[in-house]
Amino acid sequence: MGKNRIYCSGPLFCAEEIGGMSAIAGTLEDAGFQTFLPHRDGLERYVVRFGKMPVPSIVSGIRTRIDYAIFSLDVYELIERCSGVVCNLNGRVPDEGMIVEAALAYSAGKPLVLFKDDVRAPFGGYDNSMLTSLVHGKIVKNIRDLPSAIEYEISQKTDKVPLSDDLQKAVCHGKQIASVMKRLPDQSGKRNRPDKMLSRIIDEVLKVEPFYTEGPGDEQGV
Repeated sequence: MGKNRIYCSGPLFCAEEIGGMSAIAGTLEDAGFQTFLPHRDGLERYVVRFGKMPVPSIVSGIRTRIDYAIFSLDVYELIERCSGVVCNLNGRVPDEGMIVEAALAYSAGKPLVLFKDDVRAPFGGYDNSMLTSLVHGKIVKNIRDLPSAIEYEISQKTDKVPLSDDLQKAVCHGKQIASVMKRLPDQSGKRNRPDKMLSRIIDEVLKVEPFYTEGPGDEQGV
């Protein structure tokens, strides 16, 4: 199967959700794929941990910029760096971010697989047709079938779809952020304060943020 890199999209806001996403990535990795997990490999791993805490002062004044940085890095990974996308529909309702990423993958012509082994669904046992129709109703229900399913979708995709100017800018910005993150020190096995590490990332990211502009709807200090 080579070294195809797969973007793993889905809920990541509690231990159970993170465990489910890690299982999906592990299944793909065992089959020879590389994976991108936002909570493990993206900016989310520095930001999500503050979700149940008072927003640190280092974040509060530039919240919209950090949000856009997270978006840009994930868009770069999804559209340019990864060969395909696996979306996890598990949950009482599908994760909002996953829905956006599934739509982005579809509009960009990326190989896309939807996975669900959860019996919960909002419409009499069925998920929203606007989501399931992205893959013509083909939902993978067994995690062990994910490697072959995404490999098949990759084999069927041949043409690149032109991106909008905004998406091209987000991809370019995300590529710069990825380069910044490679230069950050390895934190494995260390007990650095997460707020200090996040501050370092913010400082680095803001240096390469030429595409973000304030609009009338932005609220600084949120």
